[in-house]
Amino acid sequence: MSDQQHHDGLSRRGFIKGVGGGIVGAASLTAIKPARAVEKYGDVVGPDNVDVTLKVNGKSHRLNIDPRITLLDALRDKLDYTGTKRACNRGECGSCTVLLDGKTVLACSMLALDADGADVETIEGLANGEQLHPVQQAFVENDALQCGFCTPGFIISGVALLRENPSPSMNEIKYAVSGNLCRCGTYPHVFKAIDDAAKAMKKGG
Repeated sequence: MSDQQHHDGLSRRGFIKGVGGGIVGAASLTAIKPARAVEKYGDVVGPDNVDVTLKVNGKSHRLNIDPRITLLDALRDKLDYTGTKRACNRGECGSCTVLLDGKTVLACSMLALDADGADVETIEGLANGEQLHPVQQAFVENDALQCGFCTPGFIISGVALLRENPSPSMNEIKYAVSGNLCRCGTYPHVFKAIDDAAKAMKKGG
C-alpha cells in the first residue's frame, strides 16, 4: 500500500489506538474490536462516503456517511437521537454511553461504521411508551440528576449492570458506573437510584 493511500485513507486501527487510552479508566465500558468494518471495508476506508446501516432501538437506518464520523455524531446529527450526550468528546466522561449488542460503549470513541449491523440502544429506547424504565423512574424518585448532562450515560450503565446482575452490591454498583463522571456530584443519589431500581425490578416493578 502506498504512502499516499495511507495519507488519504482512514486507518481505523490508528483511530482506535489513538482514542483507546481514554477508555482504560472506565470500568463499565467495553472496548469494541472493529471486526465488522474490517470484514466489510478492509483495513483502510475513505476518503469517499460509505453506506452504513445502524439499527437503533430496534429500527434500521440506512446512511451514506463520511467514514470518519463517530457513532455519537451519527446518532445525534444524522438520526436525531440527541439523548446521547456529547461532553468531553474524548472517551473520558461516559456521557455518550450507549449499548452495542448489549455491551456499554463510548459512542464518541468508535466509528459509526464499526456499529454497522449491530444493535444499538440509546436512552430513547428504554421507556415503554409513557412508562419509564425502572432505572429511569428511580433516578427521578431519588433526584439523581442536577444539570442532567451525564444522566443518560449513568442510566445506560445502570441498565447494563442490572441486566447482567439483577442483585448487585453497592460496591458492584459503584464499580459499574465508575466510567461515568458527574460534575455536579450526585453520586450518592445515583448509587441509591440503581439500588432501588434493582429492588423494584426484583418485585416486578
